[in-house]
Amino acid sequence: MIDEAQRRAQLADFLKTRRARLSPQQFGLPVVSRRRTPGLRRDEVALLAGIGVSWYTWLEQGRPITVSDQVLDSLTSALRLDDSERRHLYMLARGMLPVAGDEEPQVIDQPPINLLAVMDALGNSPAYILDRYLNVVAWNASAARLFGDFGQLAGRDRNVMWRLFTHSSQRTLYVQWEEAARHAIKTFRTISDQLAGDAHCEQLIADLKQASPDFRRWWTQHDIELSCSPTHQKEFNHPQVGRLEVLSTTLISPDNPHFRLVTLTPCTPDTTARLVQLARVEGRRYSLI
Repeated sequence: MIDEAQRRAQLADFLKTRRARLSPQQFGLPVVSRRRTPGLRRDEVALLAGIGVSWYTWLEQGRPITVSDQVLDSLTSALRLDDSERRHLYMLARGMLPVAGDEEPQVIDQPPINLLAVMDALGNSPAYILDRYLNVVAWNASAARLFGDFGQLAGRDRNVMWRLFTHSSQRTLYVQWEEAARHAIKTFRTISDQLAGDAHCEQLIADLKQASPDFRRWWTQHDIELSCSPTHQKEFNHPQVGRLEVLSTTLISPDNPHFRLVTLTPCTPDTTARLVQLARVEGRRYSLI
């Protein structure tokens, strides 16, 4: 169950970090004295958004107040949020994205068949399905050959965040490990804010903070990114076939938002050939569900 108090606390932190990255000069506002902290002041955000200072202050204090779409859109403009951040703001303030009419969001407990079908159709391209906590719950044979057989792993070792930040092998596997790790934190931050109060998620975050100084440092920046973000390139150093350059794409079925399919398709002819070479190992589709 989502803890509303914790969701409001996440909203407060998100608003603070967004205004801290802006300056009065960007909006032509006067600066009459030296500031102790960077960014816009609360009264300046309220002025730019056309809302009361007290109202905005209450939002940053995590008070239980109701905000309209108009207020959220005004804050989006004032804080210069991109589309990902706007959607995240709605999730934190309202608990859901805007939906048409009286439609209610669905909670799905099983990976959608359409995602499984796409995963199976990718052949030699690695693909896997993640649950809401970013645990790997299904994968094709190519993914097992790239990352290792998830079926032989237990508990946290099936979690992509835990593997990325606590397994030293991942720093060798990823050519640009820091870039991959920062991107993963943005995605996980978006998810965890929406799961505020979820005991499993909170424990995972606490354990990651304790286990990884990098995670602990980057987590405080509160950077977010939509799960359905644009595709981006990744590079791997596979111990058997060498360099793999792939395009990573995340797919989410509209009626199954708690599961996401990650596909890794080759960017170069050399990568295509190396994935074919990797496919000579016997394999099949696996699922933990």
